[in-house]
Amino acid sequence: MSNLARDVEQPCQVTEECGAIELLLQPKDRDLGGFSVRRLLPTAKRKMVGPWIFFDHMGPAQFSAGDGINVRPHPHIGIATVTYLFEGEILHRDSLGSLQPIRPGDINLMVAGRGIVHSERERPDITKTDHLLHGLQLWLALPEEEEEREPAFHHYPDAEIPAVTVEGVPVRVMMGTAYGVTSPVKTFSDTLYVEAWLQPGQRLTLPDAQERAVYVAKGQLKAQDTGIPEHAMAILSAQSGIVIEAVEETRLALIGGETFSPRFIEWNFVSSRKARIEQAKQDWKAGRFDKVPGDEQEFIPLPE
Repeated sequence: MSNLARDVEQPCQVTEECGAIELLLQPKDRDLGGFSVRRLLPTAKRKMVGPWIFFDHMGPAQFSAGDGINVRPHPHIGIATVTYLFEGEILHRDSLGSLQPIRPGDINLMVAGRGIVHSERERPDITKTDHLLHGLQLWLALPEEEEEREPAFHHYPDAEIPAVTVEGVPVRVMMGTAYGVTSPVKTFSDTLYVEAWLQPGQRLTLPDAQERAVYVAKGQLKAQDTGIPEHAMAILSAQSGIVIEAVEETRLALIGGETFSPRFIEWNFVSSRKARIEQAKQDWKAGRFDKVPGDEQEFIPLPE
């Protein structure tokens, strides 16, 4: 078996060959109603990477005029959602009254805390023509003392996200501190989220963190001669100074941060307490969550 064809969720032993990589995850496709996403977290073998508990790669999805992303209002608790687009646009609405188009390079941070409801649709100007949607959606578990905080919404335009060149590689520090710069995006614990775009043969030394994983959104990487193929996520070891190299033009996302205690997750609800998730389920069924102004007529029912 070649290094570029390791089985789904196959653990690596710490050897000279693959000491940088503990586990290689392949995505599970999920249908979101009209288009599919690649889901990397959570999996049976790995529930979290630092505070990151959910990782979806959307698209690239091509929509014809009249079609598009159309996610009805639905609730969250216990997390902060992070939306980042490579291409396209999403119209975010939430129960706080936020109304915000998300465009490539921007970061949307929605803090669910004790409970929030939001929808993800598109503006008529977008849906009236053929268009593309491509990006990442991630969830951050909140520290136990922050799980019931008041909900909030933060939008960070592209220009506010720090960009640096490291070893000739363009890098954006989306959240946390790396390569001598700190992102303005709010965090609740030690959190790392970095994007980089490498040309064939370029190498990049990855920043250290208690837990880290690198996702190949496009292209192909290797770490200590172990291949990381397109759309795979490599859970990295605790080694300091891990260097990755691009086999071809590659776009990557690096996520990580401090180790978290286990979390329970069911549907859109995350908590350190099972009873809290049961309460949220009953609250949603009973209509006790706040409505989304301007999008009050529809909602996604609790899955039975």
